[in-house]
Amino acid sequence: MGTAFALLAVAAPAHAQAPDVELWRLDCGELDVADFAEFSDTHRYDGKPYTLVDSCYLIRHGSDYLLWDTGLSGDLVGKKVVDGAFTLTLKARVVTQLAQIGFKPEQITRVGISHYHDDHTGQLGDFTHAALLIGAGDFAAIKAGSAARPNWATLFKPWIDGTAKVDAVAGDKDIFGDGSVVMLGMPGHTPGHHSLLVRLKGTGPVLLSGDQFHATESFENDQVPTYNTDRADTLASSDRFKQIAANLKAKIVIQHEPADVAKLPLFPRSAR
Repeated sequence: MGTAFALLAVAAPAHAQAPDVELWRLDCGELDVADFAEFSDTHRYDGKPYTLVDSCYLIRHGSDYLLWDTGLSGDLVGKKVVDGAFTLTLKARVVTQLAQIGFKPEQITRVGISHYHDDHTGQLGDFTHAALLIGAGDFAAIKAGSAARPNWATLFKPWIDGTAKVDAVAGDKDIFGDGSVVMLGMPGHTPGHHSLLVRLKGTGPVLLSGDQFHATESFENDQVPTYNTDRADTLASSDRFKQIAANLKAKIVIQHEPADVAKLPLFPRSAR
C-alpha cells in the first residue's frame, strides 16, 4: 500500500462496534384494492384488483428501539372501511402487538416515517414522546399543508409545535452512527420519501422499501403511481434502490407486498 493510501486508511472514519440488532415485523393492516389503476401511470393495472398488506417494523439496536412506520389508524380495529377502491382492515394496534412481547410504547425512543401518507402514519399518536425521523421534504409539506389537510395538524402536532423532537432528514441518515440502520433518501413518491436499510448479523442486510414499490410486479417493471410527486425522481430512486440491493445482496422487503413481508419471521418471532 502506498503512503497516500495508508494515510487515507488511517484518516477514514471507522464505525464503532455495532450493538446487537433485532427486527420484528408488525401487522399494521390490510388494503384490498378493487382497481389497482392508480398504481401505474401507464395504465398497466387498469381494472385489476390487488391485495396489499400494511407492515410496520420494530428495530432494536442494543437497548435503543426504533419503530419504522405506524400503519393504518388504530380506530380501524374490528372494522371494515371502504374508501373509494380501497377496503381497509386492521386486526390489532401496534401497541397491542408490542404488549405480546412485554414491550411498552415508551421504550421506543425514535419513530421513523418512510413518508407522510395515512397508511404509514395512522398510529403515530401513540408515540408522541418519541423523536420523529422524517424526510425534510415531507416535513416541510406537512407544515405548509396542515390547513389543507386538517388531520396533519393534529397527527403531527407535538413535532410541529416543538413539544417533541423532530429530525427532518435530508438525504441519507445513519440513525445510530454505526451503519447498522440507515434511512435512505428515495424521493419521488413524496418529496422526502425514504427506505430503510437494516444490517442484521445472521440474516444479513434487509431493505425495507417504504412505498418505493407497492408490489413485486411494480418492482420488476418500474411502475410509477399516478399520484407520485415526481416521476423522474421516482425512477432514479428505484434505480438506486435496486443497485443498493444488488451490491449488498440484501433481502428486499416491499412493505405492501404479502410475499415479501412473509420473508421475515411471523410476529412475535424476530429476525437477527
